[in-house]
Amino acid sequence: MGFWKSFFSSSDAASPQTQLEGDAVEGTIDRTDGGSRIFFSTERELDLYELEELCDAVGWSRRPMRKVRKAIQHSFLVVSMWQQRGTTRRLIGFARATSDHAFNATIWDVVVHPEFQSKGFGKALMKYMIKKLRSEDISNITLFADPHVVNFYRRMGFMADPEGIKGMFWYPD
Repeated sequence: MGFWKSFFSSSDAASPQTQLEGDAVEGTIDRTDGGSRIFFSTERELDLYELEELCDAVGWSRRPMRKVRKAIQHSFLVVSMWQQRGTTRRLIGFARATSDHAFNATIWDVVVHPEFQSKGFGKALMKYMIKKLRSEDISNITLFADPHVVNFYRRMGFMADPEGIKGMFWYPD
């Protein structure tokens, strides 16, 4: 557990331009466009068209909205990340997790708008997800990553199963 303790005791504080709000992530993240506020929400009632636009922005394939809605409804944790300027809110990040509600959770669908990538927002989103899962006493957190983001997750402490267990998949023909 030493890793997790050190993971959440580190500070992401940089400049006070954008306040990052939420009960798991405190501090600020460097931003060049002061005046906006970034916050997290665990509200499940999302505008699915706005989520689809976010996924389009990173080049993800479109999925049927009815299935996306069902996936969100049946997820253990849903986190969205928002930019607010004045009265305008914009969805800039999203992630969800499924779980057995006791030991294990798997994080899915982590997406951050390209304008906000490489600025610490993806890390903040993941830290928020992990802290929320740990607050539910989930001790085994897994995820699947596309090859181009594996190093991002490695830097966050994720690793191939240290016990050598290999994931296996079954797909319909």
